[in-house]
Amino acid sequence: MERVYFDNSATTMVDVRVLEAMRPYFLEKYGNASSLHSFGREAEKAMETARAQVAKAINAQPRDVIFTSGGTESDNLALQGAAFANASKGKHIITSAIEHHAVLHTCQFLESQGFKVTYLPVDAEGFVSEEKLKEAMTSETILVSIMLANNEIGTIQHVRELAEVAKDKGALFMTDAVQALTKVPVDVEKLNVDLLALSAHKFHGPKGIGALYVRKGVRLRPLVYGGGHERGLRSSTENIPGMVGMGKAAELGIAEMEESVARMTKIRDRLIEGTLSSVPRSYLNGPKGKDRLCNNAHFRFDFIEGEGMVLFLDMKGIAASTGSACSTKSLEPSHVLRSLGLRHEQCHGSLRLSLSKFNTMEEAEFYLEAIPGIIENLRKMSPLNEEVSYNVATVQ
Repeated sequence: MERVYFDNSATTMVDVRVLEAMRPYFLEKYGNASSLHSFGREAEKAMETARAQVAKAINAQPRDVIFTSGGTESDNLALQGAAFANASKGKHIITSAIEHHAVLHTCQFLESQGFKVTYLPVDAEGFVSEEKLKEAMTSETILVSIMLANNEIGTIQHVRELAEVAKDKGALFMTDAVQALTKVPVDVEKLNVDLLALSAHKFHGPKGIGALYVRKGVRLRPLVYGGGHERGLRSSTENIPGMVGMGKAAELGIAEMEESVARMTKIRDRLIEGTLSSVPRSYLNGPKGKDRLCNNAHFRFDFIEGEGMVLFLDMKGIAASTGSACSTKSLEPSHVLRSLGLRHEQCHGSLRLSLSKFNTMEEAEFYLEAIPGIIENLRKMSPLNEEVSYNVATVQ
């Protein structure tokens, strides 16, 4: 086995069927959707078909889907747009301590603009408490933003219940569902959310395209001004190939979801069981029950640096992550793992394996053959190893 890709929470391979759907809109059907001629009308029709496909995947109306450049822009448009549009009602926002940086850094920016932000703690498995949210709500709260599924430890939040708490107090509820679509049911009506962010490259679509669901009646202030595209909320010449790809990826992902989720869950459980049983002093981060993403296995190992694991696995041909792909070049420990109450050194000994519908059980077994030896070798070299530390102290 030459190469194994277990970093699908960072990005996924484009499905060949998605690529084929996109191809004509680069070469033959390349019109601008705002143009009046046949090339433009052709592009506009493709755009609206894609919008309908994305809307159907989340049980929304097509008019309520706004295309963006990805999950980060969707998060920014939702948070900044809702905050500035509703500032006259109040300037208090609530989020969780384990959100993606696209949410956390936007909230920090809003704090610099005079908004107050409450960052809710989570329990040891990464869950936000309804009671903590109730306690944090005030008459000034205009927006609550809690992610549907965590990108590092795979925690699936009880968003419907949390949204009810916000709605009871008259606040809007936004959720980052970037990691969730095609892995858990995403239904904006059942979840009772006002804003929901998506990104195509997390479910075998192209990079550079995402979407934001905006419930009818919700007011947002745009981030970008220009030609008034996307209901005036996202001005820019439309990325027709990207939209077509996102629509096709969403359609395929939902159609094949039952089968792919079952396959990924089986492989995930084998990865978890095999790692914990074969590697001493290894631990699972995140939920141990049903509220865990089907494609997420997140471990920590005593006396190990995560970067070493990733590099040694890469030498074996296995791609993995030691935390969020957006922050792996930072020396700071994962804010998600710190929020679980883990110590600095425990956070640095983490490993994330994230699956896609294209992974196989054979790839899992290949990893399980490799990981015990990698951990053993790294521990022999580690200054954190208690046996090494004891021997050094004895000599001194």
